[in-house]
Amino acid sequence: MNIIGLISFAVVGSFKALREGLDLFGITVLGIMTALGGGITRDLLVNHIPNALKSFTDFSFALFGVWLAVVFYRIFKRDISNRFFILIPDAIGLSAFTTTGALIAHDAGVSFFGIVILATLTGIGGGMISDILLGKIPNVLKDDFYASCAIIGAVGFYVTVSSGFGINTASVVCASLVLMIRIMAILYNWKLPRFS
Repeated sequence: MNIIGLISFAVVGSFKALREGLDLFGITVLGIMTALGGGITRDLLVNHIPNALKSFTDFSFALFGVWLAVVFYRIFKRDISNRFFILIPDAIGLSAFTTTGALIAHDAGVSFFGIVILATLTGIGGGMISDILLGKIPNVLKDDFYASCAIIGAVGFYVTVSSGFGINTASVVCASLVLMIRIMAILYNWKLPRFS
């Protein structure tokens, strides 16, 4: 799940940078920060040295995701403005990282609230960091039915584990819920209420 999340979010961050016209360094920084930002924040909250800082593995997969995005961009340059180039890998990354966050939170022995917060933060943290680096209000705060998908998935994880099912089953439930709800939100343009 972690590898899927790293590659997916690195692609998403790189696509955002490409759409903003950043240079290769900017693309790389945004891709890596999108991939690693949420996980680093989560690890610090559970008092662990972030895995991204202990091993070259996470960084390598994030770099691979950046490379993939650049190659994709070179092949499909005219279609990069199509929102599905970002939204579909982003949905996959959200699903994978929410599940990873829930697993790590469960292993850390935190409460139900802790599992929901850490799973959601892992899923949305990198995207928020990339939006801030681009000088924008993070999309998760204003535009989309996005963080809600992670919250629902984390609740599904907790309910499954509490019902006596194993961690593997809970992981599948969490990942499936997040991905399914996020794709439905994209297809049907779901949004939370706004107040003027």
